[in-house]
Amino acid sequence: MTEALAKATRLPCWKGKVDPQPLGGGITNRNFTVDDGSKRYVVRIGDDIPVHGVMRFNELNASRAAHAAGLSPEIVYSEPGAMVMRFVEGKTLTEADVRDPGVLKRILPLIHCCHSEVMGKLRGPVLAFWVFQVNRDYAATLREGGSRMVGELSRLMHINDELETACQPVNVVFGHNDLLCGNFIDTGEKIWLIDWDYAGFNSPLFDLANVASNNDFAEEQERWLLETYFEAAVDDGLWRRYSAMKVGSLLRESMWSMVSEIHSDIDFDYVTYTEENLARFEAAHTAFSELT
Repeated sequence: MTEALAKATRLPCWKGKVDPQPLGGGITNRNFTVDDGSKRYVVRIGDDIPVHGVMRFNELNASRAAHAAGLSPEIVYSEPGAMVMRFVEGKTLTEADVRDPGVLKRILPLIHCCHSEVMGKLRGPVLAFWVFQVNRDYAATLREGGSRMVGELSRLMHINDELETACQPVNVVFGHNDLLCGNFIDTGEKIWLIDWDYAGFNSPLFDLANVASNNDFAEEQERWLLETYFEAAVDDGLWRRYSAMKVGSLLRESMWSMVSEIHSDIDFDYVTYTEENLARFEAAHTAFSELT
């Protein structure tokens, strides 16, 4: 933390002396709030994380485009390893908040906007995010790192390949790809979508499955989400493709945590996070298997 704090303190964008305060919640970056004069900012300190496919040029370009689309706070300064954005005063949502029907009705337009508007605001290079390739690369990283989960990888990759086939065909949009509850901030008047570390071109089904799986939606709410997003009844084919993507999303979150267990130096209980997400993955995979 000392090195990150020092970097945040000495950024040349500050007008005066600053005293960065740690901001909780980050499990990929080290985050701080900074008061500079009468204005408050959030500073994200973090280099590229190749084992997770996180490239800061991609996060920066996606964040700027998301701001231009009205989804995310303005980026006021960046340099390698640091990004400064305007602070948004509001409530960080919980899983229960996201499941609330009234809140979800406000979140779904953000997902629509991300998929329809952000692409037209992008400048410079950006990445794709194909969850099944992410999972394959995670498996290789775990084998190389001697993970405690190595014995499970063959089974998980067999499932991964089946899911990849089952979710076809796909169309492509620009997605956020990390719709955890903590990435939504509600000011009361507006919900902001933050943290574009994993943004990239993807199937729209991934964001829909991701928000549902990360926030433990019931099937009724999932079907509402799909019907409202696509403005059409959910047929068996769409439900099966969506379900495959949901299982893939849960597998990715589980494997992200497995990799973080052996590569991250952030103080976070990744083992417990792995086990929680594996339980969700196994339940979703069982339900998916009953569809086929």
